[in-house]
Amino acid sequence: MCANLSVYSAFTEPNDIMLSLAIPNGGHISTGRKELFGTAGLVHGLRVEYLPFDKNEMNIDVDEAKKEIEDMVKRGEKPKLAMLGGSLLLFPQPVKELSDILHQHDVLVCYDAAHVAGLIAGGQFQDPLREGADVMTLSTHKTLFGPQGGAIVSFLKFAKQIKKAVFPGTTSNHHLHHMAGKAIAFAEMLEFGSAYASQVVKNAKALAQALYNRGIQVLGAEKGFTRSHQVVLDVTKYGDGGTLEKALEECNIIVNRQLIPGDVKAGRNYMQPGGLRLGVAEVTRLGMKEGEMEEIAEFIKMVIVDKAEPKIVREKVRAFRMSYQKVHYAFESEREAYSYIRIR
Repeated sequence: MCANLSVYSAFTEPNDIMLSLAIPNGGHISTGRKELFGTAGLVHGLRVEYLPFDKNEMNIDVDEAKKEIEDMVKRGEKPKLAMLGGSLLLFPQPVKELSDILHQHDVLVCYDAAHVAGLIAGGQFQDPLREGADVMTLSTHKTLFGPQGGAIVSFLKFAKQIKKAVFPGTTSNHHLHHMAGKAIAFAEMLEFGSAYASQVVKNAKALAQALYNRGIQVLGAEKGFTRSHQVVLDVTKYGDGGTLEKALEECNIIVNRQLIPGDVKAGRNYMQPGGLRLGVAEVTRLGMKEGEMEEIAEFIKMVIVDKAEPKIVREKVRAFRMSYQKVHYAFESEREAYSYIRIR
């Protein structure tokens, strides 16, 4: 969120227009409108217009987006910034196609890679900066498994603007207590990132297929469910996302309630949305593979579909989890980690 705010501060002024995805279509609250208390509108005063979205493809509608951009320019409402990427991100987005037309109109393109940075680093997702984006923001946690924080990656020509927006613009220090942990996490990504990211995507696909086979509606089915670490469920058949999130948590299964396409039109809100978002990054780091995704899917079905007694599911989950106590894709010791990092 702070990385995105720094980008707004570096490249836009209040009342400028920004393109982004609506939250039910994958946008993050940091790219939201003022009336939704989104950072872009509330804190920086941007006017946010939403990119057209194809819910069957679970992706930006390129043709409609190009038409909308051209219409905005003709109306004298040219965007200053376009935010791609997002918070619900199942498939690579058409970064190149959109960057081409946006750059024709001098619109800066930023890609929010908060959720998929580890997959990008591991070579398992799109590479936004090489596909046309000018700036990429990311989290140092999530699929990139370090301490919590943010980062901005860009090109030298934008360095001065970004640096000044970060300090003194939006931050006052860089949290030294995080630095060693982040250094180790980045070193682990260099050493193990390719294998880790590959298994993450395999696990996400396997979990999605296993849930689908059990009769649960999984978004993106026609596209293979997912190419990231995320799996998104439409649970309106069984209740609402907020209630089911709590029911799963009571059984020691942690997921995230999620607004999904169509929720706002149907009158649903963030507290009781129509979806659940699942991520497999952590279970992958615990050494789980495709076979374990079948077991996890069965636990989720017991809660969502079968309405099983929480105590029974909770005990099954506890017993299952006991076999996975070691962190994988990581150095075995502090000595090994620090010897990998050579201070120059």
